[in-house]
Amino acid sequence: MTTIYHKLGNSMSGNKFTDTFRHKGLRKKLTETVRQKGISDENVLRAMEAVPRHWFFDSGFLEFAYEDKAFPIAAGQTISQPFTVAFQTQLLQVKKGDKILEVGTGSGYQASILYQMGAKVFSVERQRALYSKAKEMLPAAGYLIKTFFGDGYKGLPAFAPFDKIIVTAGAPYIPDALKDQLKPGGILVIPVDDGDYQVMTSVKRNSNGAFETMQHGRFRFVPLLGDKAHD
Repeated sequence: MTTIYHKLGNSMSGNKFTDTFRHKGLRKKLTETVRQKGISDENVLRAMEAVPRHWFFDSGFLEFAYEDKAFPIAAGQTISQPFTVAFQTQLLQVKKGDKILEVGTGSGYQASILYQMGAKVFSVERQRALYSKAKEMLPAAGYLIKTFFGDGYKGLPAFAPFDKIIVTAGAPYIPDALKDQLKPGGILVIPVDDGDYQVMTSVKRNSNGAFETMQHGRFRFVPLLGDKAHD
């Protein structure tokens, strides 16, 4: 990432991919906020400090980019709260070289954090507008993430199995298709509906094929919708 980042900084200054000392300072402050809230994985924190969150915002809202809050994006979706991104990522126990499926590309910020950590990221999005924007923006920013337009409930069976799977929207249940696409020893992190909130849930596939499920507190996400959006 370092080489790509410097290339962007030198050749694209003055445009969307500018990253100033002020941005870096705000990012450092945000990372410390996330740390104080309980995130202890240094790899997650380093990635969060490295990825310019303001690149994933429309220019009119840049002042909100380094607040620890979710923010609306297109198609009725949100860019997740930084703490939530860090929390889910920490649960994944990401290792360099991991092959990770993300369900719900959204702005592309979560996928970029995973890529920054050295993962090979495959991301599926059902909203055409978000998919199209991420497909263009992510490689331009130096994040070489494979993006797909499709139904997240189905995962990406053609590219399975995955070391890790992360779902970035609230699901009414844990889809069997996603569990089936996990490698033995793999981890799925998914928020599962519980009334007005979702319970952050991790599912580990043991070496014998059995699944071990744990719950990690309540969060709030937009709903995980099936099929492709008709737009």
